[in-house]
Amino acid sequence: MISTVLTWALQRRLASIAHFRDNPHDVQQRVRADLLHTARGTEWGRRYGFADAPSAQEFAQRLPISSYEDLYPEIERVLRGEANVLWPGTVQWFAKSSGTTNARSKFIPVTRESLHDCNYRAGRDMTALATLHYPEVDILGGKTLSLGGTHSPNPFRPATTGSRVGDVSAVIMQNLPAWAEFVRTPPLELALLDEWEEKIARIADHVLTADVRVLAGVPTWMIVLLRRVVELAGATTILDVWPRLGLFLHGAVAFGPYRELFRQLIPSDQMHYLEVYNASEGYLAVQDEPNSEDLLLLLDHGIYYEFLPADQWEATEPQAVGLDQVELGRTYAVIISTNAGLWRYKIGDTVRFTSLAPCRIRISGRTKHFLNAFGEEVVVENADAAIAAACQATGATVRDFTAAPVYFTAHDGASRGGHQWILEFVQAPQDTAQFTAVLDHTLRQLNSDYDAKRHRDLALTPPLLTVAPPGTFERWLARKGKLGGQHKVPRLSNSRELVEEILDELKK
Repeated sequence: MISTVLTWALQRRLASIAHFRDNPHDVQQRVRADLLHTARGTEWGRRYGFADAPSAQEFAQRLPISSYEDLYPEIERVLRGEANVLWPGTVQWFAKSSGTTNARSKFIPVTRESLHDCNYRAGRDMTALATLHYPEVDILGGKTLSLGGTHSPNPFRPATTGSRVGDVSAVIMQNLPAWAEFVRTPPLELALLDEWEEKIARIADHVLTADVRVLAGVPTWMIVLLRRVVELAGATTILDVWPRLGLFLHGAVAFGPYRELFRQLIPSDQMHYLEVYNASEGYLAVQDEPNSEDLLLLLDHGIYYEFLPADQWEATEPQAVGLDQVELGRTYAVIISTNAGLWRYKIGDTVRFTSLAPCRIRISGRTKHFLNAFGEEVVVENADAAIAAACQATGATVRDFTAAPVYFTAHDGASRGGHQWILEFVQAPQDTAQFTAVLDHTLRQLNSDYDAKRHRDLALTPPLLTVAPPGTFERWLARKGKLGGQHKVPRLSNSRELVEEILDELKK
């Protein structure tokens, strides 16, 4: 009965999803107007004339596009407890974000509005879509196993203020409404443990006898937990432990390299996968059609979108376009203004549109995570697809990988370059040379710039493959203080800093 009532309540969101799917531009203009009206009395709102209700064009002309570093002086004031700086009131919660080689953490404000109107609304949308497409799973009849990070006192304020910072998943779990807490596992005292190895061990022990129907989290760390559960249960697959498991809500990293790992652990055609595009800044998109990899932009969740074409990324005065101006197939950096007080903020992700009506996207990479040392312009989307193809061709399964440029000097004195790929396998390829060849061939098929540079090895040599033993990337993450939660290994970098750190790890 509880499952039926919750399903009915959640599926009321389906009408709202249909509305913004069918009326994307009207909905986005309303969101922008609401954001400006709400923040008109803040310091930022007074500085840029929000009370004038500027049009979309005026809004873009008045406000600069900002990186985290640009906004940090104001964000630090919010962290220290100042009110009405970027958003009305005082902010108590902050999502602590990293995931790059930069050791400095980012602190993203999480306001009441962003928590409820963005994160929780997106959670209801995901659940409503899942109950619509996969009714046989009866996801609300059992437990959702959610795996996240932890939170701690805000270092910028006295502990007595109650302000906290942490992984966005921990912020969300700590503030969940009672009904959501009723259907999830493990309990908060385990879910929010900060020591990752202890957390995995204790959660695995706790959920052995639970009726888990849904998994939710980052594929990288969910695999670690599932293996521990199978080991503790003395089982062959996870279905021996949770026979009614039917859905994995996943995000943060591309799922392609992990698909075979999950198929081995959950060998069932009745297991479903639903991707979400979430970040510390909020939920941006969700897979709304079961048989498509495209993600529907979430347009009524307190986020106003603009998009920066690739030729504007390094411009002195970059010119973004609105949702009504984007073109199919082009790569854009995502610019957001949010109900957490982030104004024309460069989130760092890049996307390309696969549909304009409705507005669907695919994540193509990061503005700082790509390979372009030699004009090859390889993005994360290319890398994920090439790794997946190489795995399929050679029977391999990749646990993690990263790649960076490597420079060579030919015997005739001509400078050439290449890419060094460091991969950690769960199942090593039957033929490493074949794996490398398929990786290279797929990249050439997907990326004309890479193909041109690889022609006759004139500018780029074939990929250089380095196999790392199991646990290498996990040890690197632990050493960087990034084990667990939303943290992940950057896939591509134009710098060799990360690759050199991993190579140093291999020498230990």
